[in-house]
Amino acid sequence: MPANDRLQLARDAYGAYESGDRSVIEALLTEDFTFYSPPDPGIDRADYFERCWPNAERIRSFEFKRMVESGNEVIVTYESTRADGTRFRNTEVLTFAGDKISRTEVYFGWELP
Repeated sequence: MPANDRLQLARDAYGAYESGDRSVIEALLTEDFTFYSPPDPGIDRADYFERCWPNAERIRSFEFKRMVESGNEVIVTYESTRADGTRFRNTEVLTFAGDKISRTEVYFGWELP
């Protein structure tokens, strides 16, 4: 798959959080999707939607600082604005299986002024 397509799919995944449209992210994740972050090491798709998707209500926007395609991965660094106006920065590694995301690794950054 061309890198531009995976980069756009990654943008679409974050856009689902901005719009609150769960159907978009559901279509982008494989059935065996796995999510990793310090508080959620290796949770499955069902747990991801139960534990992580509710955060969509708290996200206003993402500003991409880095999007790099490497093999079947897209590395994304973003600065996000929450609904309350506070901001934070994270880096994530999205692993693709074809045109769907099969794994996400979140590396927490920091709060922004």
